[in-house]
Amino acid sequence: MKRFPNDQPDTTTNTSALLAGLADALRLRLVRLVEQRELTVGELARIVQTPQSTVSRHLKALAESGWLARRSEGTAALYQLVLDSLPADARDVWLAIRETCVSPAIQQQDARRLEAVLAERRTDSRSFFGRVGSEWDTVRRDLFGRGFTPAALLGLLDPTWTIADLGCGTGNAAERLAPFVRTIIAVDQSEAMLDAARARLAACANIDFRLGDLERLPIEDGALDAAVIALVLHHLDAPSVALAEMGRILKPGGVGLVIDMDAHRHEEYRRTMGHKHLGFSRAAMESLFSDAGFVDIRSIPAPADPDARGPGLTVTTGRRPDPG
Repeated sequence: MKRFPNDQPDTTTNTSALLAGLADALRLRLVRLVEQRELTVGELARIVQTPQSTVSRHLKALAESGWLARRSEGTAALYQLVLDSLPADARDVWLAIRETCVSPAIQQQDARRLEAVLAERRTDSRSFFGRVGSEWDTVRRDLFGRGFTPAALLGLLDPTWTIADLGCGTGNAAERLAPFVRTIIAVDQSEAMLDAARARLAACANIDFRLGDLERLPIEDGALDAAVIALVLHHLDAPSVALAEMGRILKPGGVGLVIDMDAHRHEEYRRTMGHKHLGFSRAAMESLFSDAGFVDIRSIPAPADPDARGPGLTVTTGRRPDPG
C-alpha cells in the first residue's frame, strides 16, 4: 500500500502501554532495582520482601509491556532494565521519576538488601554466573549448617574473662558466650525475662542472673573484662547513663560492645514496641561512647540479612582507658 508523506507509524499505543506498566508501587521498586543490576525473581523477592509468585507476576507484566529485558541462565531467569532499548519518550519519563518514585526509606532498605543479595551471590559456590568450580561451600553447609562458623569463632575469646550481658532478655547473647568464658553476669530489669533466661540456660553453670536497671547496674566497679548491650539501648530514656554505667563496671582496658538499630523512620515502633529512640546513627553511637569515656571507638554496620524486615544494625565497640 502506498504511504503518504504524513502517514507516520503511530507509537502512541506502545508508549501508553509502557507507561501503564509502571502503574504500581511495587513495579516501580522492581524497575529501580533491575536498572542497577540484573537480578533473578528469587533475588528480587528477597529484596522487596514479597512472595516470589507476586514478584514473578509483576516482572512478567513489565517484560511484556517492554520495560524489562529477560534472559535465561541455566534454570534461572534474569531481568534487567536497559535504558537504550526504551522508546525515547518513555526513557525520558523514567529518568525524570526514578529518583522520587520510591520513598527514601524504602530506597535505603532495598539498597541494603540488594547489597546483601549480591554479597551472597559472590560467595555462593552455586552461583549462576559461571562460578561452578568447587561445591565445597554447599557440601559444608549441607553437612554442618550455616551458623557454625560465627559460633566457633567465639573460641577466640579469653577463657578467663567475665562478661556482662546487659539487658539480657531471654539470654540470646549469654547463651552464645557462656561456653567460651569463665562467667557471664546476665542483667535485666524484668523478672519474667530473667525467668525465661534461667529456663533457657539451665544447662549453663557459669551464668550469674541479676535483677537490675542498665542505668544503675548491680555490678561493682571495674569487675568485668567485657560487656554487651544488644538491641536494648533504643528502649532507654537515658542511653548516655547506660553507657557510663557500662564503662564503670569494666576493668581498665575492658571492652564494651553495643548492637543497635541504625537511625530509621519507623515511628510506629514507639507505639507497637515501646521504643524511646528511632535507632542511632553511627556518629551518634560514637558520640555516646566518647562521652562515656571510652577510647578506641569503632562503629561498623552489621552484616545485612536479606530476609530481615527491620532496619539495619550497627555494632559499636570501645575500650575503657588503661592508665598503664
